[in-house]
Amino acid sequence: MTDDTTVLEARELSKHYPVSTGFMKPKALVRALDGVSFTLAAGRTLAVVGESGCGKSTLARQLTMIEPPTGGALLIGTGGGARADVTHADAATKKVLRQQVQMVFQNPFASLNPRKKIGLALEEPLVINTTDGKAERRDKARAMMARVGLRPEHDARYPHMFSGGQRQRIAIARALMLQPSLVVLDEPVSALDVSIQAQVLNLLMDLQDETRVAYVFISHNLAVVELIADEVLVMYLGKVVEQAPKTTLFATPRHPYTRALLASTPRIDKAARQQRQVLSGELPSPLNPPSGCAFHKRCPYAVERCRVEVPVLQDLGGGQQVACHRVHELG
Repeated sequence: MTDDTTVLEARELSKHYPVSTGFMKPKALVRALDGVSFTLAAGRTLAVVGESGCGKSTLARQLTMIEPPTGGALLIGTGGGARADVTHADAATKKVLRQQVQMVFQNPFASLNPRKKIGLALEEPLVINTTDGKAERRDKARAMMARVGLRPEHDARYPHMFSGGQRQRIAIARALMLQPSLVVLDEPVSALDVSIQAQVLNLLMDLQDETRVAYVFISHNLAVVELIADEVLVMYLGKVVEQAPKTTLFATPRHPYTRALLASTPRIDKAARQQRQVLSGELPSPLNPPSGCAFHKRCPYAVERCRVEVPVLQDLGGGQQVACHRVHELG
């Protein structure tokens, strides 16, 4: 179900990579993203969580149109409630859509050009995508600097003159220069000190309140996700295993993998701690995924059905969906 505030919709989105397995051997297919569906409304934050290799970064590359999807549909809002499907868009349409979707990368030390003054770095999106004059571009860049908590008179400085937290503020400012409807945040605070993380997260939430921008927040840190997210998407080996509003997921996780992730997160409040879930083994190779449920080799509740039949997402009500054969038995 979508409405005029929906800025992003994924329908069975997939991305498969052919990978060489050796000389004179047939190529294998890595299903990095396998049938992911969700919607995201303006002013909301969708967090995507899971272990390394679960498909989070691949999803980010699809959303930002860095790579074309293999299958499914990806609809991005173009304003006024209209949406365009990236998978069938021509070059001109994609150029317009790319202005609506911006990205903030994990490492602020690598995402800024060390030879370019930050004022010019902020003006660059305007140079490429607008007809603004030089003075207007400079005014907009300085105004955005003030908006993210930086001193406008420092626009002639180079990135190395700023701290890590300040550089990430610059990266956020650059992402917002074109007034996008969606910003993809790929581990945006993991490279920062804990004290700085809180400042950057508060800035992101304040900017969202002001601009109604939607966020896709990719992270492995569930404590950060609990602070900033509205909805959470839990991924495992390219598939969604659970999706729910944040409060529901943290209070009553239903998938064994989600429970294990939450149990591994340190909590000060004893009542909020989850029962410990012990996972055996490591994430399977995407080149040779297990049959049936991809999680069954590590799941303490797996039965024969889990080994042979792929589970589908079941709607449990209240916006919570879980892909587990035994979800009703386990409670």
